[in-house]
Amino acid sequence: MKKNQNITPYLPAIDQAVRRLTKGHSSAVLWFTGLSGSGKSTIANSVEKKLVESYCAHTYLLDGDNIRNGINSDLGFSLSDRSENIRRVGEIAKLMADAGLIVLTAFISPLRVDRDQCRALIGTDTFLEIFIDCPLEDCTARDPKGLYAKAQAGEILEFTGVSSPYEAPTRPDLILKTNQQTIEACTLNVIEILTERGILTGKHKVNG
Repeated sequence: MKKNQNITPYLPAIDQAVRRLTKGHSSAVLWFTGLSGSGKSTIANSVEKKLVESYCAHTYLLDGDNIRNGINSDLGFSLSDRSENIRRVGEIAKLMADAGLIVLTAFISPLRVDRDQCRALIGTDTFLEIFIDCPLEDCTARDPKGLYAKAQAGEILEFTGVSSPYEAPTRPDLILKTNQQTIEACTLNVIEILTERGILTGKHKVNG
């Protein structure tokens, strides 16, 4: 779709730097990617809970299923619709990061090019790609939503890992192996990288 040439972006008086100061931490987009059943939502929820309870962080979690029940309810699961799904999420996450939030996104986001475009949109200093590296056989064995069984029976078409591709990150900021690590260990790994990158300063830390 061609962009309207008569639109001029408005520059607000309060920018991202000022909003970050009011929060007491830098903004960030934590992009959790991996196969269905790998543990993206579980880890993202655990990280958000830790950020809020221990650092009084200002956060928001964008989850794939929730987004598809709302703003992206008009999209299917073709590769083109998946790309549009991720494009919209990237735009939403960028707005939230501009507001000074630590945004957690839990989406399969199977195509490398879509994730790279989100990184370019949001900014390499703000975007952290976190690969939930769990083998397909483990995800299939878990099958928490019964989706793999339906996909293998032909009841679900274009299912990532079965009938649709997943392109693993080549240089993620962090790799979490949920078939080997506990939820707590994965959570602490994320907190560590946020501290190392200067996103969490410890200024508002209250526990642990």
